[in-house]
Order: sequence, then structure tokens, then C-alpha cells
Amino acid sequence: MMILIHSIKFIFESRLEGKVAIITGAASGLGKATAHEFIQHGAQVIIADNDTQLGPQVAKELGPSAQYVECDVTIEAQIEEAVNIAMTKYGKLDIMYNNAGITGPIIPHSITELDLDEFDKVMRLNVTGIIGGIKHAARVMVPVGYGSIICTSSISGLLGGLGPHPYTISKSTIPGVVKSAASELCGAGIRVNCISPAAIPTPMSLGQVGKFLPGFTPEQIGEIVSGLGVLKGAKCEGIDIARAALYLASDDSKFISGLNLIVDGGFTCFKNFVFPSPDQSA
Repeated sequence: MMILIHSIKFIFESRLEGKVAIITGAASGLGKATAHEFIQHGAQVIIADNDTQLGPQVAKELGPSAQYVECDVTIEAQIEEAVNIAMTKYGKLDIMYNNAGITGPIIPHSITELDLDEFDKVMRLNVTGIIGGIKHAARVMVPVGYGSIICTSSISGLLGGLGPHPYTISKSTIPGVVKSAASELCGAGIRVNCISPAAIPTPMSLGQVGKFLPGFTPEQIGEIVSGLGVLKGAKCEGIDIARAALYLASDDSKFISGLNLIVDGGFTCFKNFVFPSPDQSA
């Protein structure tokens, strides 16, 4: 009986056994949570991030299965080098998780005052950076005929008004990039998908929301962000996105490509009409 329990536990914890993954933007937030989850399931993970202080600390914290590589996804050569490091050290790349992204300026709010230079910066990181990740992952995956490429989008890409214009526009572009890439790469056995998370109290989101709520503590802001969902009894947490990424990275999703996996507790699937109550009638 104990042998059976041990075998089941081993199988559960080894969904990525022997796999090699690159996760961009993995020095904090969703990327860090996903790196931890991947390692728990047997993967070797390259933390590709431009934070040269936090990145090495996170890799050390995650243990010998993690390695930090400096990578600014707005610089294609650095994406290429991260992939080359994976190939040199491990001889393969099984999973590419293009997670790095920014919100960009949240003020001014109006599109009539939009700074197009700032807009270009957001698009370059959130969209062009992801395309670069897909390009260089595919470069080494196509010859071997397998691989899983994942990208982080957002529910802000599904509904207007949930984020600043540059962020919303960039995130709405990602599912299209995924479908375009999937249409080609499926012929090479490579799957391409994305994840659209709901609001989660990550360091980036807390910093942005905090600008609207001066005087509130980080803990209070975290509770506010966590309370934005609509699914009673549940909050969207980093682990929810990490496990969604684990599913798309593993063989559990072997026949899924071109998907935008929405992890939002039903937030974007409905909108209620608000009618007056009967006692408000004249």
C-alpha cells in the first residue's frame, strides 16, 4: 500500500520530469510562482529577467533546478541568448513561457492625451517581446518536432476599461499572436497557447493600484485587488496561474493549441442588467 501511495505521489509531482523551461519575467509575481511550480514538478527552469538583483536571488531561493539569465525581452539578442544557454546547458528546450510584461503609464487616462512613445514601449515589451520569445523557441523546437510555448495575456485584453489603453491594447493583441503562431507551428508538433488572468495582487499590480489609493497600506490594497472577482468563496492567486501554465506546459494538454485559457472565475463571461427593485416602482 505504501509503495502504491509513493508511486502516485511521484507521478503527481513529476508532470514536467526531465523538461527544460525558460520563463521570462520570472524574478517576481506570476513568473516566480510558475517557476516554483514547474520545479516542484521536475523541470529545470531558466529565470530570464532583466532584474539583475532580484533574479539571482530568486534562482538561489528556488534551488539547483533554477538558473538566472539576464534577459530584457525588448532586446532580441538577449532572448536569443537565453535560448542558446538552455540548448548549451541542457541540449533542448521543452517549454517557453513568455510571461514578461508591463502595464505602462496609468496616467493620463484619456486616449486623447496618450503618449505614443510610451505606447510604443509597452507594445515593444508586451507584444514584440512575446513574438521574439516565440521566434527563438520555435527555432530550436521545430527541428525536434515538439515543444510548448505559453504567453501571458490578461482579461484586460478581453474587456475595455480594465486597464490603461496601452496595456489593454497590447494584451488584446496576444491571443491573435498565439493563433497566428499556432497555425504554423502545429505542423511541426509545437503547441502555442496563452493565459488571461484576472486581477491578482502581484507587486506590479499593487504598485499600479496604489497610485490610485494613496494612504492605503499594501495589505489593504492587496485585499481590494483580491476582492475584485465575482466567484463567491474564491480569490484569484498566483498559484492559479502557475497551475494553468503547468497544465499547458505538460502532456495533460497535448492536444490543445491556439487556446486563450481565461482564469478569471467567470468575470468576463457575463454582465448583469441592473433593474430597479419592485419597491422602487412609482
